Amino acid sequence: MTTKSAAELAAEPTISSNIDLLSAWIEAQMAYRNQPGLSVAVVYDQELVWAAGFGQANVAQQLPATPQTIYRIASITKLFTATAVLQLRDAGKLQLDDPVGKHLPWFNIQNPFADAPPITLRHLLTHTAGLPRESAFPYWNDSNFPSRDEIQTKLPEQTTVLPPEKRWKYSNLGLSLAGEVVTAVSGQPYAEYVAAHILKPLGMADTFVATIDPEHPQFAVGYGRRMPDKSRALSPFTDTQGLTPAANIATTVLDLAKFAMLQFRDNPAGGAQILRGSTLREMQRIHWLEPNWQAGWGLGFRIQRIKGKTYIGHGGSVLGFRTQLRMCVEDKTAVIVFTNSDDGDPLMYVERAYDWVIPALVKAAKPEGETAVPDPAWQSYVGRYRDRWGDEQVLIHDGHLMIIDPTLPDPLEGAAKLVPLPDQPHTFRMESDNGFASAEELAVFELDDSGTVIRLKTGENYVERVEQW
Repeated sequence: MTTKSAAELAAEPTISSNIDLLSAWIEAQMAYRNQPGLSVAVVYDQELVWAAGFGQANVAQQLPATPQTIYRIASITKLFTATAVLQLRDAGKLQLDDPVGKHLPWFNIQNPFADAPPITLRHLLTHTAGLPRESAFPYWNDSNFPSRDEIQTKLPEQTTVLPPEKRWKYSNLGLSLAGEVVTAVSGQPYAEYVAAHILKPLGMADTFVATIDPEHPQFAVGYGRRMPDKSRALSPFTDTQGLTPAANIATTVLDLAKFAMLQFRDNPAGGAQILRGSTLREMQRIHWLEPNWQAGWGLGFRIQRIKGKTYIGHGGSVLGFRTQLRMCVEDKTAVIVFTNSDDGDPLMYVERAYDWVIPALVKAAKPEGETAVPDPAWQSYVGRYRDRWGDEQVLIHDGHLMIIDPTLPDPLEGAAKLVPLPDQPHTFRMESDNGFASAEELAVFELDDSGTVIRLKTGENYVERVEQW
């Protein structure tokens, strides 16, 4: 966690100037696009650095959008469903590779693929089950969402579109079924389970799983897209009913920021740590990689590789609302944008925040004194080392003692940083992003009787020190 408070971070000149830039740009974009309202939040680790509202939550009543404004977050709901499933898995009540039918005996969709493996809970969470995108009702046209019983009744009339794991195929039906598994396994209605086991421990008091009262004073009015004649109609209020686990939650950017902060913690489960750190990492890593190798899915999370960094999150769309959550776990940053119109385009604002505000934030948030200062004693380890497999060099770079392969086109790509162990002389822990390296193992410099380094043991192997190549 940063040693600086949220107020200190927001006051940093480089951050505040970029927040001003983003704010000015948001205001102009909304004015020229005639957008109604928008709320935004920026998170660093466990700190809410900045949150603001722009435009209006209710145009007719001239109510401004604020960080406390409640929006329908639509498919971001799926992250809460995935979280619930993983909680139940960690409690020993289910396994991700359980067939769906083990927990839902009524899961009897038609399957024309005779040799296909059973559809599992993992398939539901990664959208690789081959299910139809929707239940057998035209709810995106008429806004009449089916009940749980109606979805169950119609399921035998539906047919899987693909065998499991043939390709990624998004499915609201699939995540609704995952929510039904939560109900079946926990013995609690889905909305009650999420409220008790996720929202309450995280302190998300302004979040609603069951449908919010449309007259709630904090709730934003949803608007349609701007038409060619520049008109913008009110969007009908919807209750997704049986699709609740896929699309029904309503919340504020402030509350969702608390969910984002969870993603950066790595503690044992308990209290506000509603999932243990290892389970969070499991959800956040790739379980399905798309053919272009630039994106894929974790357990519930969309995962993307953009400009050399990995991002996780989800977007959401229901009538009158467009929302976006994007996080970089490596940098412990999150940007949340909610809009109350069908053409709100929240991703556009998230991307600019990551272009302008986040780089300054990450740089400024480093704890004081984090700039590395090399130990003068390290100079005795500096030199060239060799074994029959190749050459290595130990040097000091950017204040760190490092091992590199100097024959590589970019030796930093395979480098390992040596972190000294205070109570063990000449012993270091190796840190590296290179999975082929002996990361997290020990590097031990061995000395002769005169105290001169003669070789370096890394893991269970060693390289001899040489004077020249």
